[in-house]
Amino acid sequence: MPEPVRVLFTGEQTPVYAHPGDAGADLTSSEDVLLGPGQRALVGTGTSIALPNGHVAFVVPRSGLAAKHGITIVNTPGTVDAGYRGEIKVILLNTDSTEPYQVRAGDRIAQVIVMPVAPAQFLRVDSLPGSHRGSGGFGSTGLGSSGIESPGPAGEEGLSL
Repeated sequence: MPEPVRVLFTGEQTPVYAHPGDAGADLTSSEDVLLGPGQRALVGTGTSIALPNGHVAFVVPRSGLAAKHGITIVNTPGTVDAGYRGEIKVILLNTDSTEPYQVRAGDRIAQVIVMPVAPAQFLRVDSLPGSHRGSGGFGSTGLGSSGIESPGPAGEEGLSL
């Protein structure tokens, strides 16, 4: 059985899953913050966690806040390492160009996803083995050599690598 996540909590409520099977547990604000149009703020959650070694917590935006109000997280996903014991804070950004957004203590502002991670061993080499994708990046998987979107993996002849 996996080791539990321990929570030190001083805010409105501990992280909770809204529905059975949800990947993300809601984090709530522990303070009132007014986000003007285009502004960002570091918002406390009143939550500190102790993750078991070999685990990480990712802090991600809530889709409802993004869709309804343009509220997102600047450094998404935020990474909480197993050894970190400080308060989880969220860098919220109001992407709306005209409307301010009022965050109140107790509002759900983000989600936290806890996952196992495997440590990597980095080995310096002179070259990397080949792959289907190669060094193409930033949109390369959907563009053919003409710059027009290709049909995807079934139409591999249109991929530019």
